[in-house]
Amino acid sequence: MGRNNYGKRAEKSKLSVLKEIFGFLIYVAVVVGITFLIITFVGQRTYVSGSSMENTLSDGDNLIVDKITYRFTDPQRFDIIVFPFQYGEKVYYIKRIIGLPGETIRVQDGEIYVDGEILEESYGREVMRSSGIAEDPIVLGEDEYFVLGDNRNDSMDSRDPSVGLIKRDHIIGRAWMRVWPLNEIGVLKHQ
Repeated sequence: MGRNNYGKRAEKSKLSVLKEIFGFLIYVAVVVGITFLIITFVGQRTYVSGSSMENTLSDGDNLIVDKITYRFTDPQRFDIIVFPFQYGEKVYYIKRIIGLPGETIRVQDGEIYVDGEILEESYGREVMRSSGIAEDPIVLGEDEYFVLGDNRNDSMDSRDPSVGLIKRDHIIGRAWMRVWPLNEIGVLKHQ
C-alpha cells in the first residue's frame, strides 16, 4: 500500500512540474506576442546615425518611433518622420516634413518656397547651398511629402534624386521621444 501512494505522489509531482513548464512557456509566448504587436503596430526604437538632423537630433541619439498616430491623422508640416532609404531595406532616414501633398515646392537662393511663398521656419541651421532637384518647382502628388534634414548642407533628403519624394505608405512613423542620452530624454518638438 505504501508503494502505491509513493507512485501517486511521484506522478502528481511530475504532473505539477509539467504544468509549471507549460505555464512558463505560455507566459513567454504571450510576452513575445505582445512585444511583437507593439513593435509592429505601436512603436519601435531607432537610433540616429550622422549629423543631418543637428541641432535637433545628434549622432547616437536613440529614439522611440510612434507608429500609431499616422493611422488616425495625416503627417503635418515640420513633423520628424522615419522612413526607409530604399523601400524594403533596413536603413532608415530621419527627416523633417517640409512639403505636403498637393503643394508646389521650390528651393531657390537658399530659401524654401511653398506654393510660391517663402516658408517661415526655424529648423534649418544655415542657408542651403544646393537646391538639388527642387531647383525647379516640384508639384507633390496626393500621397507625397518633401522632406529635409535640419542640417540642410549635410543632409541627403528630398533634394537628392536617390531619396526624392516620400510616399505616405513608406512613412514608418513619427519620431516621438529621445531615450538616449539620458541627459536629453524627452518628447521631441515637431511644430
